[in-house]
Amino acid sequence: MKEAGIILEKVRKETPMVHHITNWVVTNFTANITLALGASPIMAHASEEVEEIAAIAGSVVLNIGTLTPPLVEAMILAGKKANESDVPVVLDPVGVGASQLRTQSVRKILQEVKVDILRGNMSEMAIVAGEDVKIRGVDATAEDVDGGRIAVQLADKIDSTVCITGAVDYISDGKMLYKIGNGHPFLTQVTGTGCAATGVVAAFAAMEKDMPLAAASALAFFGLAAEKAAEGAEGPGIFAARLLDSLYNITPQDLEEGARIETEDLRGKNERKT
Repeated sequence: MKEAGIILEKVRKETPMVHHITNWVVTNFTANITLALGASPIMAHASEEVEEIAAIAGSVVLNIGTLTPPLVEAMILAGKKANESDVPVVLDPVGVGASQLRTQSVRKILQEVKVDILRGNMSEMAIVAGEDVKIRGVDATAEDVDGGRIAVQLADKIDSTVCITGAVDYISDGKMLYKIGNGHPFLTQVTGTGCAATGVVAAFAAMEKDMPLAAASALAFFGLAAEKAAEGAEGPGIFAARLLDSLYNITPQDLEEGARIETEDLRGKNERKT
């Protein structure tokens, strides 16, 4: 997909700053992922500075993986300032539904901040959409859920671009639907790859105003990097290290040729494969 390669080239050329208010468990990993792909991470959480940082960032990531009430308030401050400054906001509702705090925090953020992209796994997105899903900590699983349907319906409901990641990734703003076939099972064996994917999406969103296109391109890039990192890897340890190298080394041409993206225009029902 030519557009994906163009966005990656822009990221590498302009090195957008991605402001992460994110999961403390994987802060270092997420920062390194952001650096490897060609963007510039800043991990700023304090309420006293988040507005200043958000105002000058290329994009803002809000990740509730290790949330506290004060941290949620900092996220809302940063999100509102990003909205005022025309900076895209990406929300990762890690483990939503596992506790009242998580669920209520996601609702509060969505009510008070204009979220440009909501990225999560199938279970998280199904819960936000109001589906009946079984919960098991932050690794809840959703069975027999139509990811495309959830993405489209939830995008309409919250007026945002919705990204559902899994064996197949689904991205929709209610008008377009993208299906991404890139990825590897090792991604499920390394803590923080979902959070890292959110950071990649944010970096691409900083360079492309078409949010569904930015998200689809980012997830195809991340999935392709995972495929290349898994080649010859005996397990998740080597894979995690190689993932950084793979993100660093993939060229725009590699992405253009290797991205497995299906697009569907929901307005005209015109489908094409790239």
